[in-house]
Amino acid sequence: MTEGLANIIIRDGAPEDTDQVIGLIGRCFAAYPGCVLDLPGLDADLPRICDIFARQKGRFWVAERAGAVLGCIGYVPSGQDVVELKRLYVDASTRRSGLATALLDLVLHAAQSVHATRIDLWSDTRFVEAHAFYHKHGFVMPGQMRDLHDPSNTTEYLFQKRL
Repeated sequence: MTEGLANIIIRDGAPEDTDQVIGLIGRCFAAYPGCVLDLPGLDADLPRICDIFARQKGRFWVAERAGAVLGCIGYVPSGQDVVELKRLYVDASTRRSGLATALLDLVLHAAQSVHATRIDLWSDTRFVEAHAFYHKHGFVMPGQMRDLHDPSNTTEYLFQKRL
């Protein structure tokens, strides 16, 4: 049984959240065989995630309850009138509580406030539940894929949402 969104605070991420964010993403990856964090490579942004989002003129949020980070999301501008959603992860204990939707809404509002006309995101082909979530929220797959050549042998699908 989950507690829903009771007592969850969504706030800007801070450097002191780094270890918990890495732990959260690591737990999410561990649910998929062969999917691992690549901290020296593909996931090298994680130890400095707040600084990197700020430097790229984006924003990064965490959702926490009683000091425990249960979710995160961020976005960065990725071209004229486009923002890229990044790092949407929700702890398994909090899934289907509305937290992912609340986090997504932050990015939708932020994208509109910077006059973006589209949100892009890339998602690992193994993250089937996430794909259903994105489709439910109006994202479409234009048919692009990319291989990341990382230790997890990741292939990702592109998702896009017009605003």
